[in-house]
Amino acid sequence: MNTQTTSKIPVALTIAGSDSGGGAGIQADLRTFAFHCVHGTSAITCVTAQNTVGVARVDAMPKEAVIAQIHAVVEDIGVQAAKTGMLLNQEIIAAVAQEVETLQIDNLVVDPVMVSRTGAQLISDDAVQTISHLLIPKATIVTPNRYEAQILTNLEINTLDEMKAAAQIIHRELRAKAVLVKGGGMQENLRGVDIYFDGQNLETLSTKQVDTENTHGTGCTLSAAIAANLAMGKDLFAAVQQAKNYLTTALSYALDIGKGQGPVGHFFPLLKN
Repeated sequence: MNTQTTSKIPVALTIAGSDSGGGAGIQADLRTFAFHCVHGTSAITCVTAQNTVGVARVDAMPKEAVIAQIHAVVEDIGVQAAKTGMLLNQEIIAAVAQEVETLQIDNLVVDPVMVSRTGAQLISDDAVQTISHLLIPKATIVTPNRYEAQILTNLEINTLDEMKAAAQIIHRELRAKAVLVKGGGMQENLRGVDIYFDGQNLETLSTKQVDTENTHGTGCTLSAAIAANLAMGKDLFAAVQQAKNYLTTALSYALDIGKGQGPVGHFFPLLKN
């Protein structure tokens, strides 16, 4: 991979879908990169027509267009970290996995977007298998939510011990270098508690719970913040800890916009005023 940049700041790449409502996807990722003073680049995998209430339409990009965007960024600007979000279908997932290998993209954060925080499956079973077997093994860290972890492990996850078991299974069987099982979809005291496992260290990460319904884009934001910290040269566990702290604060300044679920406040220092 071309790790030399033409700028004096780190560069990160998001490979994800566009959210017309601005709450998630590449819009959330680029805001997160900017907050961390990391130059954000993007490869758009699909275009959605959505708002705070729901998704009205999704149009996939041709895989050739996704590949061309990745090549254009890596070959000229270079990236120090990348993240994947919504890849939508089996064809795009396989193409992205191949590009990661061909271009030797390091510091890859895989947010395996396949199930919503409410448990609704967003992509086909074939696409799930392609993420599991082609993309996750290339990940520096994979960040499944509760329901995604259940699909990846065939476990029912309701307790902290089950979250820990899932993280270890994903690491061992899917060969991700590290795993962060997110607890945003868990109940009561486990809501927002995450489990980190890198093959040696099994850590429980907790922060204060934020009482807000405006949580759109939390998964995108967390994975983008991890990528941004990796691009800045932080070690993996520190990148995860700092990303989680950033997301928690951004949730404290979540935006009450639209008729449904608003996004987190990515630029919370400005919102304090």
